[in-house]
Amino acid sequence: MSTHEHDQIRQQVREAYGAVARAESGGCCTPSTGCCAPLDDAVAQLLSKGIGYSAEETAAVPEGANLGLGCGNPQAIAALQPGETVLDLGSGAGFDAFLAARQVSHNGAVIGVDMTPDMVSKARANAVKGGYANVDFRLGEIEHLPVADATVDVIISNCVINLSPDKAQVFRDAFRVLKPGGRLAISDIVTTAPLPPEMQQEVALYTACVAGAASVDELKLMLSVAGFADIRIAPKDASREFIRNWAPGRGVEDYIASATIEAVKPEN
Repeated sequence: MSTHEHDQIRQQVREAYGAVARAESGGCCTPSTGCCAPLDDAVAQLLSKGIGYSAEETAAVPEGANLGLGCGNPQAIAALQPGETVLDLGSGAGFDAFLAARQVSHNGAVIGVDMTPDMVSKARANAVKGGYANVDFRLGEIEHLPVADATVDVIISNCVINLSPDKAQVFRDAFRVLKPGGRLAISDIVTTAPLPPEMQQEVALYTACVAGAASVDELKLMLSVAGFADIRIAPKDASREFIRNWAPGRGVEDYIASATIEAVKPEN
């Protein structure tokens, strides 16, 4: 894929999620009668409970932070500790970043990176509303993170890396910013069977977290080449129940599933 094609995909994703941030729609990783149906806070909470968040977690963040865009709960595998520095790739309106901030406590820090200006503005407003002094939201691409080398303990992400047209570069830059011994704790979409060509080429399915997904073997290879060790990717068959609602009647659930993705940057 050429640089121009990469840029076109990023722009399409940026436009789709900018509309979500402006409350024009509910996002593309959400159940709807068509992609991007409006969501209110109560529906977003219900969706999040369905993908692994507790009622206490969904109630703990400022109203408007949870847009119901995820496909799992990276908090469940991150094992965050007080004092750690956490980086959230594709932080959206701040939902996972705010949950992480509670776990790392006042002596820890959370950095959220998102390429959509409207999302970053929304997240910053939510941080002020919720009084999160240890969270910093930055505008940037997850392929080229605005984060210094070897400064992050844990990278989390929720249903975002599938949207990148250059996933290998995402993992290379993630490796760069992690401290030795740092870890990935990601929820994302993987292919479990080859997508039909017509699905791969459909823009709406790309922004819907479907067409850009990679296979488990492809992701393992990318992570290994980037330098990661202890790579574990676990697809969840039960996720097909909510995935079928992302593109009703299209049968996308036959080709993709949500998965947890874990890996470690070696100490040496």
